[in-house]
Amino acid sequence: MGVSVEEYVLELITQGLDPKDRAVKYVEAAEELVERAGDELKKGDVRQAAEKVWGAAALAIKAYAWWRDGRRLASHRELWEYKDMMADEVGDWVNHVWNEAGGMHACFYEGWCTERSVRTALKQVERLVKEISARVGGVS
Repeated sequence: MGVSVEEYVLELITQGLDPKDRAVKYVEAAEELVERAGDELKKGDVRQAAEKVWGAAALAIKAYAWWRDGRRLASHRELWEYKDMMADEVGDWVNHVWNEAGGMHACFYEGWCTERSVRTALKQVERLVKEISARVGGVS
């Protein structure tokens, strides 16, 4: 289906919710992935940390789409397009964070990134998740 197990379960759990409530669940899942990425780094699993960084960024953008437009983003293309609109509203720094996260997604498959790169991307994605959480009413 082109989604992670976590996102598939999240989609099942939130099916009957109002879009605003779905947004909160998505941003909470993004916050959880940020935390798990940090845990993976502590264990030395750079690839798993990188994938969780990517997942957190993707879920943050999806949370924003649910909150702002009641819209489900279902493909990488939709994420990229929505990220541009989001950058117009939140700030152009979103583009940089998204590019960092994309590098982490590639790192998971290729295994070439360094721990330092993942830590840097995690810090940026954490900022994105906190910003979106503040907007949609998450727990951050």
